[in-house]
Amino acid sequence: MKKSNTPPLSGRQLVDSVIQSLEEKLAEKIVVIDMNGTSGAADWFIVCQGDNTSHTSAVAGGVIKALKEKHTHPWHQEGVEEGRWALIDYTDVVVHVMLPELREFYNLESLWTVKK
Repeated sequence: MKKSNTPPLSGRQLVDSVIQSLEEKLAEKIVVIDMNGTSGAADWFIVCQGDNTSHTSAVAGGVIKALKEKHTHPWHQEGVEEGRWALIDYTDVVVHVMLPELREFYNLESLWTVKK
C-alpha cells in the first residue's frame, strides 16, 4: 500500500472537518469549546449528542471514517461501539458524542467553558 504525502489535518481545519462530519450524520446540539485559555491538553473540545446508542455510534464512526479519508487518524478512541459516550481524541481536538442524559449529567460545556 502506497503511503500518502498528505499531512494529517490539525488546528481549525481539523475542527471544521469534524463539524462537517457531525452535521452529515445529523448530530445534535454541536458545541465547540475553545480550550486554548486553559491548561488542558487539547486546544478544542467538540461536544454533541445523538438520539440513541445506534445514532451516537454512527455519528462517532462517521467522524473517524471521514477523517481517515483525509489522512487523519485518532490518537485514541473509546465507547464508539457502545454508543453511550464516544470519545475520539485527535490530540489537539477531542470529540465527545454522547447520549442526551449523559451530556446533561456531566455538563462538559459548563465544566470547560473559560470564564472571561
